[in-house]
Amino acid sequence: MKRRDLLTLIGTVAGSAVMYQAATSLGLAAETTYKGPIKLDGNPKGASILILGAGVAGLVAAIELRKAGYKVQVLEYREKAGGRSWSLRGGDTYTELGGFKQTVGFDQGLYVNPGPWRIPYHHRAVLDYCHRYGVALEPFNQVNYNAYLHSAKAYGGKPQRFREIQADYHGHVAELLAKLTGQKALDGTVSKEDQEKLLESLRAWGGLDKNYAYAASLESSNLRGYDKAPGGGMDGAPVPSTPASLSDVMQGGLWRYLGMGLHDEFQSTIFQPVGGMDQFPTALAREVKDLIRFNTKVTEIHQDDHGVTVTYTDTVKGGAPQTAKADWCLCTIPLSVLSQIKLNVGPKMANAISAVPYEAAAKVGLQFKRRFWEQDEAIYGGISFTDLPIAMIGYPNSGYGSPGKGVLLGTYVFGAYAMEYTALPPEERIKRALAYGAQIHPQYAKEFDNGVAVGWHRVPWTLGCHASWTEESRAAHYQDLCQVDGRIALAGEHASYITGWQEGAVLSSLDAISRLHKRVVAA
Repeated sequence: MKRRDLLTLIGTVAGSAVMYQAATSLGLAAETTYKGPIKLDGNPKGASILILGAGVAGLVAAIELRKAGYKVQVLEYREKAGGRSWSLRGGDTYTELGGFKQTVGFDQGLYVNPGPWRIPYHHRAVLDYCHRYGVALEPFNQVNYNAYLHSAKAYGGKPQRFREIQADYHGHVAELLAKLTGQKALDGTVSKEDQEKLLESLRAWGGLDKNYAYAASLESSNLRGYDKAPGGGMDGAPVPSTPASLSDVMQGGLWRYLGMGLHDEFQSTIFQPVGGMDQFPTALAREVKDLIRFNTKVTEIHQDDHGVTVTYTDTVKGGAPQTAKADWCLCTIPLSVLSQIKLNVGPKMANAISAVPYEAAAKVGLQFKRRFWEQDEAIYGGISFTDLPIAMIGYPNSGYGSPGKGVLLGTYVFGAYAMEYTALPPEERIKRALAYGAQIHPQYAKEFDNGVAVGWHRVPWTLGCHASWTEESRAAHYQDLCQVDGRIALAGEHASYITGWQEGAVLSSLDAISRLHKRVVAA
């Protein structure tokens, strides 16, 4: 099977996000197309534009269009900018669909990111805007070899260190390949000289002993860890650990998580804004704060030959519907919401808006009385993965060694488990996160303090995590979604091939306003 055919099959069955991950693992996915600050040449002669949504896409558009000479208005549903680039801190309140209201009880300085929490090194557009507008960044630890891999069905349900599973998997593969080389099974395929170099590399890579066996030894323990680590003095000699058998490694299935850090989007270096992901849109919003009208719920978008009229209501003050008018409109409202708003666009764009479902996702942030993962288990940042319904536990990548309380990401789950979590009241989601997480960290029961839970299909301004394209739906609708329809253009992660990432939102926005600007200047 050709790689292109394989990727098409994956995209058709599992969606574009999975296809993109498969493409990155094969080295086929392109990096960001961002080439530097946008240049909107030509005079718009005072043209006005309405931007719907003050998420990342809307904020970038507002900054660049005002620079280019447009009269800009931004309508935002929420009480603050950022959209899905959002952080929850102590004292914040959040009310989701169904009326469930949560008040966050985290200590000062602690937070959880319900939405984006990582910025890959090659997401150059996001990084450029961070640098230009003073967003301080720090490393995000995607792979921590001292974190856990866990399966309820393997190793007696006992979590294993990432490094142990990786070393055992690599070690047994290296031993098998070394045996094949020794049995001359590679003759005719690999030259004798290269076979000698291969054996040398396998010994180092797999931690094999002098007989090319993967067994309890100083070589293997140097990769997987010791039963007794090297020390000083009379009792300083190390005691090697005993690797798991190949059968245990394969049957446990934990090897599935080993490639996570190899994906193009998860390779180091990955960043996070200091103090929470919302620091990114907050910095952008400072540049255009005088243009944004908050607490506005858009109920209708109407265009004609003369301009665009948007009807909205004030979600705080109430009262009669109000209108905002402009010559042009850039709409960054998620399709899950936009599909429920009265909008007079052509049938092709209308069909495209209605054709894209949104992924289910759920996150639970848990505050504990102490940072036991550091103090007891020497886990500083990174992620533990599990086949339990919580999917993973994310450890804070800052404040290492701090006294006092700390916040974990106790659940980050997609798909069926996310739908199940979202159907539950927030307090029940937290209880489940604690019950499952205690199978990995028994300290949960004693150390838990408080938590907050977000199910993305209950988030009023998004109604889902991110757009979920298939290759079939992209072929049928993507171009129609991205075309300028009369005086209206759409932008956001849904109008990109990097769905679910802020980079997709920024690139989509820059592309849309570039094309819209050309039309304005031409007109």
